[in-house]
Amino acid sequence: MATILAARGYADIVLIDIVEGLPQGKALDIAEAAPWTRTSSKIVGTNDWADTANSDVVVITSGVARKPGMTREDLLGTNAGIVRSVVGSAAKASPNAVLVIFANPMDAMCHVALEASGFPANRVVGQGGMLDSTRYRTFISMATGASVKDVAAWVLGGHTEATMVPIVSNATVGGVPLTQLLPADQLAAVVARTQRGGAEIVDLLKTGSAFVAPAVATIEMVDAILLDEQRIVPCCAYLQGEFGVTDGYVGVPVILGKGGIQKIFEIPVSADEAAAIKVAGDAVKELVAATPKG
Repeated sequence: MATILAARGYADIVLIDIVEGLPQGKALDIAEAAPWTRTSSKIVGTNDWADTANSDVVVITSGVARKPGMTREDLLGTNAGIVRSVVGSAAKASPNAVLVIFANPMDAMCHVALEASGFPANRVVGQGGMLDSTRYRTFISMATGASVKDVAAWVLGGHTEATMVPIVSNATVGGVPLTQLLPADQLAAVVARTQRGGAEIVDLLKTGSAFVAPAVATIEMVDAILLDEQRIVPCCAYLQGEFGVTDGYVGVPVILGKGGIQKIFEIPVSADEAAAIKVAGDAVKELVAATPKG
């Protein structure tokens, strides 16, 4: 994420970690690429939250990554404690920041971050729909043979295999409905592969999880916020009745710009998709109820 953001050249970056030397070394490595990437962004590494003071956006990447055979839910107890501590420090240092939550299980960690920060809900946003949607679009491109640039398709709902909802009813390629381009069996295969998109990479790597697509998806959100692009994108937002979900973080279309989430859209989807989004909301609230408090 830091490498991609630094190359875009419009923001100064601070990397922070509890391990002494780690953020400093990574920041120096990225800084030394600047003569060739032709960027003037400043990047520093630190172990002191004071160095992050008054940040406009804080991306919370803290937590352990998945290993083969693990679900995102398996990370719940460990990552909740980490995220709670990190968010508390971030909020004190940057009380006006927008928090972009990346840690897994992401939907539940948004709730942890909201509570720990005391921020309004529009300034705590999760990235899950951005990553899942870019995978969905990629798999649609592979299946249809069409350019990925012409694929318009979103994943809403949760950021777990069981709760993510690849939206078929309004997916298009160059304006042509996806249902006209793929037979039902191929379409079902694309949806299933999307739902296991993260696990597929974990199984292949064996020693870690995805890096590049999650990073690009997250920095697109940072762009939208810092540059006030007011983009309509799929992000994890705190719902108050939309899609039948109340007091729960679920992936939905939002306007993302200065100050975080500016508006939430309840777009038309099929009855089955609407029901699945509601199930995702119920599931994340159950997960939140099971999250250790501290």
